[in-house]
Amino acid sequence: MDFFSDYTMTIDGRAATAPAGFPAYNPATEDVIAEAPDATRAQLDAAVDAAARAFPAWSARPIAERQALVARIGDLIEAHAEAFMRLLTLEQGKARKGAEWEIGGSVVWCREIARQSLPVHVVEDTAERRVETRRVPLGVIGGITPWNFPVLLAIWKIAPALVAGNTMVLKPSPYTPLCTLKLGELLRDVLPPGVLNIVSGGNDLGAWLTTHPSVRKISFTGSTATGRKIMASASGNLKRITLELGGNDPAIVLPDVDVKQTAEKLFWAAFQNSAQFCVAAKRLYIHEDIYDELATALVDYARTVKVGDGARQGIDLGPIQNRMQFEKLRDLLADAKANGQRFLIGGEIGDGPGFFVPVTIVDNPPEDSRVVVEEAFGPVLPLLKFNDLDDVVARANATEYGLAASVWGRDIETARQVAERIEAGTVWINEIHSFSPHVAFGGHKQSGIGIENALEGLAEYTNAQTLVVNGAA
Repeated sequence: MDFFSDYTMTIDGRAATAPAGFPAYNPATEDVIAEAPDATRAQLDAAVDAAARAFPAWSARPIAERQALVARIGDLIEAHAEAFMRLLTLEQGKARKGAEWEIGGSVVWCREIARQSLPVHVVEDTAERRVETRRVPLGVIGGITPWNFPVLLAIWKIAPALVAGNTMVLKPSPYTPLCTLKLGELLRDVLPPGVLNIVSGGNDLGAWLTTHPSVRKISFTGSTATGRKIMASASGNLKRITLELGGNDPAIVLPDVDVKQTAEKLFWAAFQNSAQFCVAAKRLYIHEDIYDELATALVDYARTVKVGDGARQGIDLGPIQNRMQFEKLRDLLADAKANGQRFLIGGEIGDGPGFFVPVTIVDNPPEDSRVVVEEAFGPVLPLLKFNDLDDVVARANATEYGLAASVWGRDIETARQVAERIEAGTVWINEIHSFSPHVAFGGHKQSGIGIENALEGLAEYTNAQTLVVNGAA
C-alpha cells in the first residue's frame, strides 16, 4: 500500500474518487503534497445510505466480534506506524516525537476501547417482575475531526462508535485529510462494507453531514464557534451531539514549587504540538514571589528548543498547520506589539517559507488584552502575576471556556483546594496532558457538551432502553 499517492475516499467498502479535488499542503514548505477528493452531495448521501444499510447487521453482531475488529484497527495502525508517522508529519507538520505520541496513542486507544462494554443495569428482579436498563446503539454516526491530531482524534470517535454497535461516516479536516483517507483504505478489507465510510471535503460537506436526516449523532472536535453552528444544525432531527470545543486553559503556579524542576514541565504544558492543542496551558498565572525566577527559567529553556520542519532530525516543534491559523497568530502578535506588551522571547515572525511562529512569551500583559482573553492556538504564552488565591481563581474562571486547567505546588492540599474551585472538565495537579481511554474527558461551559473516553464516553454512542418484564400475562 502506497501512503504517499492515490488518495481516495471509502464509501460502502470501496474506493471513491470525486469530480473535483482540493490541495493538501506541507505547512513547513507551503508546497502542495497531494490532492484529496472533494466529495459531492450525492457521495455524502451514498456514504450515509451505506452506513444505514450496514447498521442492522453490525449492531446485531456479538459485541465480542465488534471489539475484536476494533482491536484489529489498532494492530493495522501499528503495522503501518512508520508510514503513518511520516505522512502525519508531512501534512500536519508535527515533529517526530509528536507523531510517535499520536500514532502510538491511536494504537492504545483501539485496543483499550475494544475491552470496554456497557453492563445491563438491573433495577428489580423478582419472581414476578424484572426491570432492567440496557444500552442500545444509535445508528449512523457523523464524525468530524480537526487538524491538530487528525489520526488520534479520529480513533477517539471510531473506536467507541463501532464497539457500541453504530456505523459511521467520518469527515476529516480539509487541512489534514491524507492520513484519515489512508486509514479508510487500510480498513476496507477488515470492516464490513458501510460500517466505516470516510469522505473528504470542505465546509459544505460538514454542513451536509450535520443536517442529514439519517444521521443520528454528530461527534465533533473543533472550535466553539463551529460547535455552536453544529448544535443548531443538529436540532433539525434532534441529533445527539458530542462537542469537544475550544479552551483558554489556565495554569496556576503556587509559590512553593521547585522552579527549576517545574519550568520544563510548564514549557511543554504550554507549547506541546506548537501549542496547537485544545488543552495547552494558555494562561500561566505565577505567584509574584517566584515570577521573575520562573520567567527566566522558562526563557532559558525555550532557547534550547528547536523550531523547524518536523521531518528534520532534532526538531522539537513544527510549524503552524495552516495559513488561516498562521495569519491569526500574526495578527495577535501585532496587536500585542502595538499595545506595548513586552516579549521575553519571540514575537517576530519571519518571511517564510513555511508557517513558522517562534516560541513567544509575553511578560504580564493586562488581563483584558487579546493575548490573554483569546485562545491563541499557537506558541504564544502570557505570564501573569498573582498574590492572592481567591483573586487568581476568579481570574482563571473569568472566561467562557472550561476545558482543562492545571495547578502546580508542593502543598498538595492547597493545590487540591485551588483545583476544586476551577470551572473546567479536567484539572491536573503537578502534571498535564495525561489522558486515558478509561478516564472521562469533556468540557464545561462553552468548551463542549458530552464526554469522550471511559464508559461515559462509550455511553454517548448509545441510547438507554428500559425493559419492564411482568410474568403475569
